[in-house]
Amino acid sequence: MNTDTTTQTSPTPQRKARKNRIDTRALLVQTGMAILTEKGFNNTGIDEVLRLVGVPKGSFYHYFASKEKFGEAVIAAYAEYFAAKFDRLLGNVERAPLDRLHDFIAEATHGMQKYDYRRGCLVGNLGQEMGGTHDGFCALLEAVLKDWQTRVAECLREAQAGGEIPADADVEALAEFFWIGWEGAVMRAKLTRNDTPLQRFAEQFFRHIVR
Repeated sequence: MNTDTTTQTSPTPQRKARKNRIDTRALLVQTGMAILTEKGFNNTGIDEVLRLVGVPKGSFYHYFASKEKFGEAVIAAYAEYFAAKFDRLLGNVERAPLDRLHDFIAEATHGMQKYDYRRGCLVGNLGQEMGGTHDGFCALLEAVLKDWQTRVAECLREAQAGGEIPADADVEALAEFFWIGWEGAVMRAKLTRNDTPLQRFAEQFFRHIVR
């Protein structure tokens, strides 16, 4: 028998409405991430997102002033998703630093395989598509890449301190090189529909840094 006499109050209509608004917005952004990662920004229509989520067009403009603002929200959510991924993988102190980077590559490769290489990196996709044509997007995308670069540099710095890579290695330059090469490998993997470009890049990157 439950002897707890604490009074439990049901959520108020205002709280329910607020939760529904948050859930709908989050679902729109999540759906946008999936579609934009595969099709890009210009090839993604608002109607397609609304159809998949099952909400009317008026609801979309209740949450986002324009398609561009929706795109910005999707980029921010993608960055947050990857920040959590890097915290989990690159921040795993139970693994040696270079093994953590291998873990990221393995998980990212599996992710591409899961979707038959139709989806790549949203940041890389939009960077190629919008570069030079949308300054707002470009600034956001570059900021995300800079954050990723910083995280990889920190991991390489740990590897350096542990003697995994040479003491005179320029970890900042190596981290920048990693993302330049990895984004290119992801694009090539989408073209070839296999993981050969990803594996080729990884092999050469690690071979270079451990010399």
